[in-house]
Amino acid sequence: MTIGLFSDIHSNLPALEAFFEDLDKRDVDTIYCLGDLVGYNVWPNEIIGHIRQRKIPTIAGNYDFGIGRNSNECGCAYKTKEDKANGAISISLTNELISDKNRKYLRQLPAHIRIDLQLNDSPQNLLLVHGSPRKINEYLFEDRAEKSLLRIMEDADADILCFGHTHQPYHRILNSGTEENPHYRHAINLGSIGKPKDGDPRGCYVVLQMDETFTVKDKDSIKVNFHRFEYDVEKAAKAVEDSRLPNVYAQNLRNGK
Repeated sequence: MTIGLFSDIHSNLPALEAFFEDLDKRDVDTIYCLGDLVGYNVWPNEIIGHIRQRKIPTIAGNYDFGIGRNSNECGCAYKTKEDKANGAISISLTNELISDKNRKYLRQLPAHIRIDLQLNDSPQNLLLVHGSPRKINEYLFEDRAEKSLLRIMEDADADILCFGHTHQPYHRILNSGTEENPHYRHAINLGSIGKPKDGDPRGCYVVLQMDETFTVKDKDSIKVNFHRFEYDVEKAAKAVEDSRLPNVYAQNLRNGK
């Protein structure tokens, strides 16, 4: 089984189109989107249109949750007053641009998707969330204490936990068993399609590969492949600059921040 996973598009149409072009070259069995379709750029309706046209199973990101309810809050952890003020402009513009039909679509997105894998006689659980299993806007950064991350995964009964929200890709393998009788769990942050924050402006997504040999006792029996792709960053940045959105969002796209 091969699964394509992506997240955090944030109304970046050139990035989404390039992502589909890149993904379509790969042999994947199914695709899932982990939310935050909208915000920070000018194409929320076009993004949702592509997702709906392809009938991609999608969960709500924190931004989708807010816009779906016509809220002026997105659940974002802005660090400064300037960031918060800029964020308010983005939320306001997105609420103006979104169609009634697409607002309803966002409002109806599920909070998570759980997939019970039956590849062999030892079932495994794949859990797809936006922030964390506990909260839609909880940030699970790569440096989170192992004990804390492991507890979150155990409480959620997740052998494989895939998420986004931080826009910073990583894969951590944790053992909730013993050295003699291991139970390996995989925490996978997909990065971001349309708003990377790891210093690389290219979009990022993940392809998981598993077959009938997959087992929680072998940490290498699942392949986690991170794929970066080029897209027309200048087109996305220029769209920001031609709108009332803060120009800093254009520079962030160019710098991958």
